Amino acid sequence: MGKYHVNEIFSSLQGEGLNTGRPAVFVRLAHCNLSCNWCDTSFDDYEEMTVDKILDNVQAFDLDSVIVTGGEPTIHAGFAKLIEGLKAAGYWVALETNGIRGLLPEVANKIDYISVSPKAVYAELYKKEEALAEADEVRVVADGDVSDFCEFIEERIPAGHYFVSPRSNIDDTFDVLQAMEVLNKLNRRTHGKKWALSFQTHKLAGIH
Repeated sequence: MGKYHVNEIFSSLQGEGLNTGRPAVFVRLAHCNLSCNWCDTSFDDYEEMTVDKILDNVQAFDLDSVIVTGGEPTIHAGFAKLIEGLKAAGYWVALETNGIRGLLPEVANKIDYISVSPKAVYAELYKKEEALAEADEVRVVADGDVSDFCEFIEERIPAGHYFVSPRSNIDDTFDVLQAMEVLNKLNRRTHGKKWALSFQTHKLAGIH
């Protein structure tokens, strides 16, 4: 049975997007196919785990929701087997992805909620056919004036909800004004989707 490089497994409240406040077990997989300068996660340390060992860790928490995050979960060989294992155990399963890699329909259909965080600095990658085709929610970090990128993503990735997130700085402050300015541009349009603000509220609350 294949093994996954697991950075950490922990319980917390979802801090971002539509499901903010939802208690869940987070399965954070190591490694990523991008290198964003504001990334706040170190992937140098990880433990190799089988699906069964991941499930043992998840089941130690008395929760019914699991959020698979990273890094970038979809780059792991056997990613589909992990999703199948979690669903077979009866969990509500969410995925957090950067959207560079799409999902096969048979995998996407097993995931209850897909959150994609497209990165403006890698805009060209989202023009490729293999990028994610749809999601439940989109969260774009306001790393500068990303309003044009947001408009592109509206067309590229249909979703039920669209959010702009302030960039988190190394001193744990947030570039809130930049995010507000992006939202102003997007929501003053007479066309397109309405966008909302999504904070990393778990950081504001002082939780993991």
